[in-house]
Amino acid sequence: MKKILMLAALFSMAVIVTCYTNPETGRKGLMLLNASQEAELGLTAFNEIKASTPRTSNQAEQELVSKVGHKISGVVKLSKAQWEYVCFSSEEPNAFCLPGGKIGVYNAILPITKNEAGLAAVIGHEVAHATARHGGERMSESLLMQLGGVALDVALSSKPEQTRQLAQTAYGAGATLGRTLPHSRSQELEADRMGLMYMARAGYDPREAINFWKRFKDYKGAGGQVPAFLSTHPTDDRRIAQLEGLLPEAIKEYDKHRK
Repeated sequence: MKKILMLAALFSMAVIVTCYTNPETGRKGLMLLNASQEAELGLTAFNEIKASTPRTSNQAEQELVSKVGHKISGVVKLSKAQWEYVCFSSEEPNAFCLPGGKIGVYNAILPITKNEAGLAAVIGHEVAHATARHGGERMSESLLMQLGGVALDVALSSKPEQTRQLAQTAYGAGATLGRTLPHSRSQELEADRMGLMYMARAGYDPREAINFWKRFKDYKGAGGQVPAFLSTHPTDDRRIAQLEGLLPEAIKEYDKHRK
């Protein structure tokens, strides 16, 4: 019983002491890492990616990624950021922004982004993950869930091994379906919202974000969808609907900042 009470106290202290607030949306979250730790992890991961993934040989592609990345990063505030923009050669249409301002774009996504504003929608979304500290939040919650598993095992220490294994399986499935996946989808929608405003402030027409997601939906096709409750990402239709609802606000930002 003492061990359980100690674990519960640790959980409570972690939640109370390490809550953070997203400055863009006001949403509160759990954060067990500081900005320096996040930036260090981001740099390590980026160096590993650069060592294992070839860069594009097309100078125009690299220049495009650098240009758009520079304009988006110019309208955000990211602690400990040392911005870097790299276009990689890959058949996977993807992009990312790691803590510390390390932006990577796989050139297979460029035919889908189609134009500079379409790429701004993608980079704005990825930069939003970094400024919202989504990676650190996921790591923090993962640690907390691991501690929950330890607490459960302690509580069932007197039970048969099979009972303990079944309980851990149920705990893991419940945590994944009830918290991890829904939270991941909400983070994606938050990044969509923030990224839309970033691209508008950087002088890119936010309507192009909707056009990009429609093209990306067509690219994936029906076979690219998994049941919503099992996915880390919201459905394309859900994303598009949210962006359409935010468009009037984003257009005001665009009109205010375009030159």
